[in-house]
Amino acid sequence: MNAILSVVGKDTVGILAAVSGKCSEFKANVIDVSQTVINNYFAMFMFINIDNLTIEFNDFVDILTGLGKEKALEIHVMHEDIFNLMHTI
Repeated sequence: MNAILSVVGKDTVGILAAVSGKCSEFKANVIDVSQTVINNYFAMFMFINIDNLTIEFNDFVDILTGLGKEKALEIHVMHEDIFNLMHTI
């Protein structure tokens, strides 16, 4: 199973490291990353595999959301199936 992780906020040093570190901590494997900085705003999407998560998915989502609050970022994690359904006409 896979998930989509998005991050948006003011650009600061270490955002990618903090988010990927949390993924690693709970055995979420980062498959692909796209990031950009536009006028001092950071935006990133990660495609992650969650087959080997060491905690429940909902707990993982809560932890990443909390990380976002700590770092003044909007971090959202969504199961790939839900993401795909949202974008199906």
